[in-house]
Amino acid sequence: MKITKLSPKIKDVGGIPLTRTLPNIGIKTIGAWCFLDHAGPTTFNRGDRGMQVGPHPHTNLQTFTWMIEGEVLHKDSLGNEKIISSNQVNLMTAGTGLNRGISHTEQSVFALKETHEDYERNLNMVQLWIALPTDQNIEASFDYYPELPHWVENGAEFTLTTGSYTNHAGTVYTAPTKQYSKLIGLDVNLIEDDEVTLTMEKGMQYGILIIDGKLSIEGETYNKTELVYFDNEEIEQIRNVKVKANKGTRFMLLGGEPLKNKVLMWWNFVADNKAELEQSINDWNNNHPRFGQVNSELERTPSPLMPRGFKE
Repeated sequence: MKITKLSPKIKDVGGIPLTRTLPNIGIKTIGAWCFLDHAGPTTFNRGDRGMQVGPHPHTNLQTFTWMIEGEVLHKDSLGNEKIISSNQVNLMTAGTGLNRGISHTEQSVFALKETHEDYERNLNMVQLWIALPTDQNIEASFDYYPELPHWVENGAEFTLTTGSYTNHAGTVYTAPTKQYSKLIGLDVNLIEDDEVTLTMEKGMQYGILIIDGKLSIEGETYNKTELVYFDNEEIEQIRNVKVKANKGTRFMLLGGEPLKNKVLMWWNFVADNKAELEQSINDWNNNHPRFGQVNSELERTPSPLMPRGFKE
């Protein structure tokens, strides 16, 4: 099994520097995971407004926010308002097709308070996109998961953020997180220097997103912000992969079954064809009701136009 090391791009979203490791050169998806961002760890100074992401749209995807540390207020066009805190997941589903979509905002909680003295000023979160299977008729929705399967093995803490996972000892864990295709998202936090055994299931694609520290697989070292990509079209048999890491290292094992449909991305939109992306751009920029309205004082973000050279 070939392993590829992928380096991130640095982006700025709502005043927050992000490391973006997917999509990457030659690799667009891991299963239905089509977008990997990591924000932080960051501590905001007095006077900072923190994260301020104004109303923006999504189509044919789910936004999956795993909050490691901090507090962010989510508002969306379905009328949901929810603060996500440490060790929780927010999952927003845009729905499928040209008659569906969603828009939302994200704001640091401390910036919304009259006094900023006693509120969480740190931020460390992973935000992922999940491409939806476009042959399914999926409605827009929002789900919040304050409790997820959590366990300790030897020198590591494990949190299953989505999917079902069978460890090397045969114990099965299942997260409540809503899915439309088979996925796995496993957070691993080293509390001691140790070697962790990860189980990879037949028929799945996998990657490891390094959130903090560094790790070693088969004698090769991988560093913070890098994505370790297991370069097979899909795993052909159940495999146990041994990962060596020091205390303080944290990473996510991400996997999924390959989607049957094409996954095209432009800005905040996902589709399986170029024409639908172009229609979504036009609809958002012309205030089409499919995206609704968000109760927010923040400025609405217009969509950039697709370049002529965009290829399917």
